[in-house]
Amino acid sequence: MGTREAVIVDCVRSALGRRNGALAGWHPTDLLGHVLSALLARHDLDPARIDDVIGGCVTQSGEQGCNVTRNAWVAAGLPWSVPATTVDRQCGSSQQAVHFAAQGVLAGAYDLVIACGVESMTRAPMSSNARGGTGPFSPAFLAHTDHTLGIQFWVAQVLADRYGITRDEMDAYALESHRRAAAATDDGRFAREIVPVPVRDPATGAETGEVLASDEGIRRDTSLEQLAALAPVWVSEDQPAPDITAGNSSQMTDGAAAMLVAEAGVAERLGLPVRARFTAFAVAAEDPVIVLSAPVPATHRLLERTGLRIEDFDAMECNEAFAAIALMWAREFEPDPARYNPRGGAIAIGHPLGASGVRIMTTLLHHLEDTGGRLGFQVMCEGGGQANATVIERV
Repeated sequence: MGTREAVIVDCVRSALGRRNGALAGWHPTDLLGHVLSALLARHDLDPARIDDVIGGCVTQSGEQGCNVTRNAWVAAGLPWSVPATTVDRQCGSSQQAVHFAAQGVLAGAYDLVIACGVESMTRAPMSSNARGGTGPFSPAFLAHTDHTLGIQFWVAQVLADRYGITRDEMDAYALESHRRAAAATDDGRFAREIVPVPVRDPATGAETGEVLASDEGIRRDTSLEQLAALAPVWVSEDQPAPDITAGNSSQMTDGAAAMLVAEAGVAERLGLPVRARFTAFAVAAEDPVIVLSAPVPATHRLLERTGLRIEDFDAMECNEAFAAIALMWAREFEPDPARYNPRGGAIAIGHPLGASGVRIMTTLLHHLEDTGGRLGFQVMCEGGGQANATVIERV
């Protein structure tokens, strides 16, 4: 096969809607299909040439059950001959889909593949796939975790305390996330990556004539005073989280994102653009109780494997599941603040779980292009105490 190179041809995302907001009328299958169609419409490429479609989704039940990625492909009217599958690595599901896609290209299994993701947190509520019977955690699992499972708000508090992160720092970080996201919206920096989505009536599914063309969750009018006044979202004697509020946590969101990955030589022969190449991958796992800590070991593993340093990256993204997690990573690695989550993150833009990995990488690549940067880094915490890390190089 010779030397193969996995590259990004293109990537797009929907505008993101608040839970029970502008995208509540969209079945998640159709929302992902809308984004897949938009991605393919940008190129003179027969969709039947796609070797596989790999999608991320976390709550794989109800409307997101039964392989939502395959269903979205069919619902979009795309060729039935193209296979598709759905993966779950919790919040990193679509970042893992990117890894599988790029690694399949490098291995020679694929020449053209789409990595994507979707989550409607309105229509498939978080954790609704964990109900029924005794739930997903067996007695053996609980025995190995001392019968303790960490509520994520408490976990964020534990990590904030471990790294010496204060409530004031978390609120200030959240405010800056909104400020950066609002500026990127107003300056048109998000426009190239966003697929506008017609608003549908939740009761009938009929289009209302309105279009969601920018992220609905950005709060332009928030302030440190307003953030400081918010009460904790979780109050428990056993697992207290006094500093974790709705204001310094990510938003529950509806959205989808998709990326076309190709072998570099194939892209060249087909006249497709090459926007970036994949240069490194890592995945790591740590504590299944303190489930959000793994971005730190995943980053260390990637840096050790590659010999790269934090200062080598022109932009870095650590998913803002909570301000505590983004600040934890910053405490550990001391990135240049101007290069770190430079267009805001999930606190402002939103966190549609299964779509967030591709959404973040889409934003990261566009930022590199707009600023002339070369290397971009991305890491995400994931349920179960895991994390994915990826490096892309702008071409």
